[in-house]
Order: sequence, then structure tokens, then C-alpha cells
Amino acid sequence: MTVWRDVIGQEAAIETLQRAVDSPAAMTHAWLFTGPPGSGRSNAARAFAAALQCRQGGCGECRECRTALDGTHADVDVVATEGLSIKVSYVRELVQLAQLRPSVGAWRIIIIEDADRLTAFTDAPANALLKALEEPTPRTVWLLCAPSVEDVIITIRSRSRHVRLRTPPVEAVAELLHRRDGVEMPMALYAARAAQCHVGLARRLARDEGARIRRRDVVSLAGKIHGVGDAIGAAEDLKSIADEETAAATTERDAAERQRLMEVLGADPTARTQPPHIRSQVAGLEREQKARATRHSRDVLDRSLVDLLSVYRDAMVLHSGASIGLVNQDNLPAVQALARSMSAEQLLQAMDAIGTARERIGLNVAPLLALEAMAIALRVPR
Repeated sequence: MTVWRDVIGQEAAIETLQRAVDSPAAMTHAWLFTGPPGSGRSNAARAFAAALQCRQGGCGECRECRTALDGTHADVDVVATEGLSIKVSYVRELVQLAQLRPSVGAWRIIIIEDADRLTAFTDAPANALLKALEEPTPRTVWLLCAPSVEDVIITIRSRSRHVRLRTPPVEAVAELLHRRDGVEMPMALYAARAAQCHVGLARRLARDEGARIRRRDVVSLAGKIHGVGDAIGAAEDLKSIADEETAAATTERDAAERQRLMEVLGADPTARTQPPHIRSQVAGLEREQKARATRHSRDVLDRSLVDLLSVYRDAMVLHSGASIGLVNQDNLPAVQALARSMSAEQLLQAMDAIGTARERIGLNVAPLLALEAMAIALRVPR
């Protein structure tokens, strides 16, 4: 057993990281992990942190390895924002933390799982981090994770060593679900294909029937949009799916957070009015919860659009006759019907429309407007 056991399909990256663990000459103060969604960027960063703290270079069994992997090690801090961006004030706190010597381990390690969100709206957070990278502190290591190098400003990526991850194969993801989560192999293979090898989504599909039902509802929209009315209805369905899942995921949590805050402040939650200092605290919590819900809704929408895109991708594979596995093998009749109804050029235009909708939603365009414009472009000839 080693710390790399759950970092699947990344042999080249593991070799690079293990060499840095074993040889001080190959070590540097900042690393940038990039790869497509689901490739395991944060898992690789956590495993690297564990290997650096381990006296045996990553045995996977000692206290240092276990605590670093599960996020409880005193010298390993993990930043995983649930908002739309990472605030500059928080980055400055991390920079101050980086100045401290490690307390129990060999290194002080700071993992930022969403380094691309440092520049979501302003360069200030990235610039605050840049100063720490320009003047590195001995025994401090920064591990940054982002989808691609282009998502991180050039001054940061030029001061970081790049580790590129790739999409793991379907069989490797299925084997991981079977070994780690006890999922039966047929279900594991279905989930790995449907999630397009995104490990986290595959695990969710394998264990959550509701997630499988929502995915089925999304992919069934392909080929059913014939007129403008169908397009408007499909856009509303996609938005409703995202809203329902977001409400289910956040409502109970938001209420519990508000209750805990009121208890900490010693306030009466049943009072009609609250003192100004309590109102300001509650308002701040509500802003954070709103930002978290907005990001969750966008993430759900983006995942739905990726699922929808996979149907047009499969239809294009059938058109081309390529010997490539289908994502929606379990829904082959619908894919074949779509391939018969649309030409290769029309399929490409539909895929472009879905990609444009994802970009627009990411740029804060009203989701329903972006979805309606996309759905109109997805109309199938009768």
C-alpha cells in the first residue's frame, strides 16, 4: 500500500512526484497540478503532501500519511472554496501561514484546490499569492490545482513546476470504485462511462439512484427538441433540475449554519428583530450561502450540459465509424436515432452550441437565457 493507490492512470506524474520526494535536488517550493475535471488533481496533491511528510517517502500506512490524506495533518492546509472566487483576505492569511515553520512534519504544505478561482473577478488574490512565490519560505511548499495552465496567471505558473494529469481509463475508474467503495463491477463500469472517467461523479452515479435518474432525464432531451416550444421547455427542464438539486443540497445545511451562528452569538432566533451586530453577522453568512448556492447551481448545470454533450458526441462517433467506446452505450437506440436525424455538420453545430452555453454561464450570463439560446440551436429536423 502506498499514498498513490487512489491516484489512478497517472504513472508519469507519480514518477515525477516520487522523484521529488526521494531527491531534494528535484524538489521546488511551488507545484501546479493541471488536468481535466475528474483527473484527480486534488487527490494527487494530497498524496504528494503525504509522501513529503512520510519518513518512508509515502508508505500510506503511517500517521503522517493517513492524516495528510484525510486533511487533518497539522502542517497540511487544504483550501477548497465553495464560493465563486477565493477572497484576497483569505489568501493574505495563507501567505502569513506560509511564513511559519512546520510544527510536527518536515514541510508546511498549502494545497489550493481551485487555484483558477484566484482570478475569477480580480487579480488581487493572485497578486497576493505571487509575493509568497517570489520570496519562498524554506520548508514551505505550495500545491496549486487548476484545469489548465491558462487558468492561472502567467506570473504564478512561471514560478511553479507543472505536473499534467490525464483522464484515467474507464477500466481504472471502475476498478477503483469496486476496490475502494465496494461497487459491483457492472455498476462501476456504467458509472465510469457515464461520468466520462470523472472519479468523483462516477462514485456519485454508482451510489446515488437520484443522480442516475437526473442524468437520464438530461440525456433524454437530445433528439426531442423539434420546435421553439420544445426548446423553451427543454431549457426550463435543465434549469429546474439544477435548482432542485441545489435546494436539496443547501437548504438543510444553510438552516443548520444559521442556527449555529445564532447560538454562538447568544441571540434569540425567534425574535422579530435583532441587534445591529447580530444582523451584520447574519447578513454576512447569508451572502456566503448565496455565493455557495450560485456556484453549486452552476456546477450542476455544467455537469448536465456535459452529459447532454456526450449524446451528440456518441452520435458523431457513429457517423464517423470510429472504433471508440460510447459514453451512452446503455442508451444506444436513442444515440442511433439522433445520428440518423442529424448530419455530421449539424451534430458539430449542436456541440458548439452546448459549449457556448457553458462559457456564457461561466461568464455570469443569466442561465435560463443561455440555455434557451442553446436549446433553439439543438432543434432536430422533423
